[in-house]
Amino acid sequence: MAEKQEPQNTPAADASSAEALAVDEQPQVENNDGTEEDEADALFPITIVLPRGEPSKIHIMVSPQEQIHELRQSIIELPSAFQYSCFHLEHDGERINDFVQVSEVKDLGPEAEIRLVEDPYTEKEARIHVIRIRDLIGAAGDRTDTLHGVIPGTSLFDSITAQAKDLDNAQASAYEFDAPAKVSTVLPKEEEPAPKTVKSVSLSPWNPPPYHLRQKGHLLYLIVTTNEGEQYQITSHVGGFYVNKSSNSKFDPAPKAAPKAYSAHSLYNLLGQISPSFLESFEQLLQHNNRKEPLSTFQMTNAVPAAPWLVPSPSSPLCAHTSDITRTQEGYLISGVDNTDSLRDWNEEFQAARELPKDTVQDRVFRERFTSKLFADYTDAAARGAILVARGEVTPLNPTEGRDAQIFVYNNVFFSFGADGVGTFTSEGGDDAARVATGKDVNGVRIVNQLDIDGLYSPATVVVDYLGKRIVGQTVVPGIFKQREPGENSIDYGAVEGKEVVAADERFAAPFEKLSKALRVKKHAVWDKDGKRFDLEASVETKGLMGTDGRKYVLDLYRITPLDVLWLEENESKGEAEAADYPHRMTVLRPELVETIRTAKWSEWVTGEIARIKERAAKGEKTEKAEIKESGESDAEKDEEKDGDEEKDEGKEKEKEEEDVEDKIDASNFSFSLNPDAFSGQVPQTEEEKKELAADEEDVRNACKHLRDAAIPDFVNDIRGSDLPFPMDGASLTKMMHKRGINMRYLGKIVSLCEGPRLLRFRELCFQEAISRAFKHVAGKYLRYLPIPLTSACIAHLLNCLLGSDFNSKPSADIDESMKALYPEADLAFADVTPESLRKEIELETARRFKITLESDWHSGIKHLQLLREVSLKLGLQLQAKDFQFTAEAGAATNGNGVSAPASTNGEKEKSKKKKKKTRDGSPASVASSSAIPCTFAADDVINIVPVIKDSAPKSSISEEVLEGGRHSIMQGNRKIGQQLLLESLTLHEQIYGILHSEVARAYSSLAQIYYQLDEKEAAVDLARKAVIVSERTIGIDSAETLLYYLNLGLYVHGSGDSKSALTYVKHALDLWKVIYGADHPDSITTLNNAAVMLQHMQAFHESRIWFEQALVICERVNGAQSLPSATLLFQLAQALALDSEPKAALIKMRECYNIFLQELGAEHANTKEAWTWLESLTQNAVAIAKRDKDAEARRLRAGIKFPPRNLAAAASSAGAASAALNTKPKSKGPDSRSIDDLMKFIEGKEAQTKTTKKRAGRTPKTRVGVASS
Repeated sequence: MAEKQEPQNTPAADASSAEALAVDEQPQVENNDGTEEDEADALFPITIVLPRGEPSKIHIMVSPQEQIHELRQSIIELPSAFQYSCFHLEHDGERINDFVQVSEVKDLGPEAEIRLVEDPYTEKEARIHVIRIRDLIGAAGDRTDTLHGVIPGTSLFDSITAQAKDLDNAQASAYEFDAPAKVSTVLPKEEEPAPKTVKSVSLSPWNPPPYHLRQKGHLLYLIVTTNEGEQYQITSHVGGFYVNKSSNSKFDPAPKAAPKAYSAHSLYNLLGQISPSFLESFEQLLQHNNRKEPLSTFQMTNAVPAAPWLVPSPSSPLCAHTSDITRTQEGYLISGVDNTDSLRDWNEEFQAARELPKDTVQDRVFRERFTSKLFADYTDAAARGAILVARGEVTPLNPTEGRDAQIFVYNNVFFSFGADGVGTFTSEGGDDAARVATGKDVNGVRIVNQLDIDGLYSPATVVVDYLGKRIVGQTVVPGIFKQREPGENSIDYGAVEGKEVVAADERFAAPFEKLSKALRVKKHAVWDKDGKRFDLEASVETKGLMGTDGRKYVLDLYRITPLDVLWLEENESKGEAEAADYPHRMTVLRPELVETIRTAKWSEWVTGEIARIKERAAKGEKTEKAEIKESGESDAEKDEEKDGDEEKDEGKEKEKEEEDVEDKIDASNFSFSLNPDAFSGQVPQTEEEKKELAADEEDVRNACKHLRDAAIPDFVNDIRGSDLPFPMDGASLTKMMHKRGINMRYLGKIVSLCEGPRLLRFRELCFQEAISRAFKHVAGKYLRYLPIPLTSACIAHLLNCLLGSDFNSKPSADIDESMKALYPEADLAFADVTPESLRKEIELETARRFKITLESDWHSGIKHLQLLREVSLKLGLQLQAKDFQFTAEAGAATNGNGVSAPASTNGEKEKSKKKKKKTRDGSPASVASSSAIPCTFAADDVINIVPVIKDSAPKSSISEEVLEGGRHSIMQGNRKIGQQLLLESLTLHEQIYGILHSEVARAYSSLAQIYYQLDEKEAAVDLARKAVIVSERTIGIDSAETLLYYLNLGLYVHGSGDSKSALTYVKHALDLWKVIYGADHPDSITTLNNAAVMLQHMQAFHESRIWFEQALVICERVNGAQSLPSATLLFQLAQALALDSEPKAALIKMRECYNIFLQELGAEHANTKEAWTWLESLTQNAVAIAKRDKDAEARRLRAGIKFPPRNLAAAASSAGAASAALNTKPKSKGPDSRSIDDLMKFIEGKEAQTKTTKKRAGRTPKTRVGVASS
């Protein structure tokens, strides 16, 4: 369990108490299981009695709701119980079933003793034990993984934290603001190797045991080579492990005679007997591992680890390939002789999971936990199978069909290509339409899984993009391959063959009605080829299939929303070349947009109803109490209205507010739904049907207008006004657009609305995203049918044409001639690509897909490293990190706008590489073997390609509900209950997802922010630290989310008093910003500002002033020199200059600040008045200082001193007083709030004003966006 692995995070109560609290206090959680006493749910201690060794007893905390198999896992993770894996637990002499809850064990309560009893081994248990011990003692070596790539799931946190040790103020503040991005920022540091406990543990060549010895209990034969160089042949027996008499040439598995008759139940204990140095070296290994944060070393089981796009050289110790014979034996150790241990009936498991009870909170937790683990296992299996399909290593079920029409079954997963192999999408756009449909389908399946409608089942779906191919992996629906009788439809609901035949089995009407209601889909008519009318609940493209297992399955969920008709009409061919058309007609609206429109319509309707009621009340009509109850709300929302003291109080307030509005608003009078088959070629037969369809089409058209006229302009305005954080890269831009319901095809529309200095940067980011997506499509075209060994040459050549043309304007493809000869039928069209032809292809794709017309010299303005990162992430590339030479001027540091230069260097790494690889890295760039002129990229730089995976896993609803309940309670003032709920939410997240999961990272971050606001700083720092590590490992070491979590951590660490560590995290975040975005990201202004305030708290006034100056420089570049954000920063900089004993410079900056405020806000604005007050004070101070200097100079001249030294003593002492005042001033709005009085005391040396001036109102939201998150 999570709390056992992370003792420092053990909450006061486990998941079950979370649930009890949730039931009592949180309205969103279903209250079906009644109330339970807290004592019954609290953790209590028990004692585990071990069969041997010291200590003989261990104490552990358990929960009544914990399962016994979870308790087993907790036991074997304790150092004193490492050696046990094959055992059962007994209480009062009776064996405990592993799959019951602790509360179900008779008489098991606090301080009870449970005895651990070792069991006889089976062959499976012996194999599991050997794998576990090999991992435990560090003998497993490196595992070559076919899915996750090079160094997946890496964390840099430990090495970043180590940099903060023993720094003085100057070192902590030192940062090269104008230095180019370093690729070493995203590379893990080389570490000293872990201590070796044994040389090797492997299966013996004598394995497996012959029949007659199996009868005697022999299971496996092993060979162990100890650190002393001794080799031992070991028999794995049902009773344990012992050293036998065999040798490499002689087989005799009988036990050795004394004194070498070593035996033990656990292989771990046996190793301690045969190797004198084993226990000591194992202790050293534990100490070595304990130096790292535990989260950075835990194995990932419930999530796909993030694969970095830049990886060390293959010769680096981090990627060293070691000799390990057992690596080839692990398939047998894991899956057995027949490989049957890993074969699973995925569909039955998924549908059985959906049928698990969900009546009580405990039921829901178990169900969601089981489902989360199942989706993780399935995604892993499907992705591995998809890679084998892409590589041609799986035999198709229909080998005589064309390549794109072939289907496969591997590991009980059904695979097909996301291409139009059988002509289904010919009229919609062929392969492009089929590719989009698969992506929309997986999103639709995820939504259906999240809705969790009773009686409706869906196949688990995974989409994998790999080397230009899109492969869809689905669970095999029972009956989908069944041969139907003549006249019997293969589909029971929806379109059967195209749209010519329609089925409408009434058995599907009820579950489809629930689905459509949730998806805002209107019940509507469709017509078959004979003009026969069918009234369907869902789109005609959404199909229902009655499986042979009796379950109702919903398939093909790519059309759950209507078509974007305005886009289709706008982009229909009008005599232009066909190539300029949008590539497909699958232009559907996003579900988020439909939900946004529905919410807006509901608000309008309620407002109108209330106005109508008030009008009626004004006329004196009799009214009743208003009850607004939304018809489309979920069960959880209904529960929210049912119970909870907070909600009752809130309800009373609402009653008071609406006292005048006493009438009943019947929510059933409101409806909003859209016809997904509008504009899809339906032919109504009667006039009434035509009118009905026309009305539906008008609704859809209005929705499309809302997208263009409201959603997109609002999105751009929110970016302009800093109401939304500024996106950092393509992934964050995509996420933000999708959340607002905006499709990526509207990038061109967004670009056209970008005006002003801040949006100029946003425009550049949109261009970069369009170019990278266009390159992905172009590269996919060349890679799709290319043999695997030729793909590296293809990728390197395309990257050279895209990014390396300034370094080598005529790159040539470096194709290995021997490989070329092996594949005579391979299409090597990529070899003919030139920089010019690639640019034309990219320009065509951006024009077709996004309606963006690139300038003729667009390639000269790109950010090379950032664009390389974008295309690598989209294609799954893992490139060797090196000093990429993007231009002929290799030494250039930055280009004109401060963007990372073409020559991004990683000096230290390069030096170490050159020592090891002199022949390859003798020149600045890798030299292609067949080419005299070096190129930016060589085929050898493409180390690996990882699949890009989209899954259909739903999120946990109960953990989110409890988290929201905690937030709500705190907002209502119930802090104690709120904090308890937050703890329960944390436990639920960890239980349901496992600790290492992207959703858990987000939960850690959310909770850290709440705890920091509650002034629980230590808890906030701990959670923020975990958020960083889990995010690095599951989302990416250079993802935008990880960067944000580092900034949060820096803020919280500073708040707890460790400003030097905080600055280290901030500086790493700035380095990441250079890699992800380049220089001058608008939100980095706030970060620099915060760092400057941290330095002021450290009394480093001069260094602080440098950071403020840098923030101002970037702000002026981003927002303009005369902007309000620049004025606010000038205000802060003037204060910083005053603290740094620069009164004249402070006066100049304050005057500039005052002039901007006066011009932009007027003389009567509070900001302008405050700036004027400061300006007067600074002016008086300057006059006083000048007078003192003049008097001092006169005195020195009279004394015969010829030179006029600067009189800094008074100012310096005043600066110290001011900083002390600043540090004692309580902060309420973040780290940089300050009082004018404190600074005035030091500036003028006396009380400057009799009245206290308010904190600056000039801190406008524009400059503070994301402060809590930065």
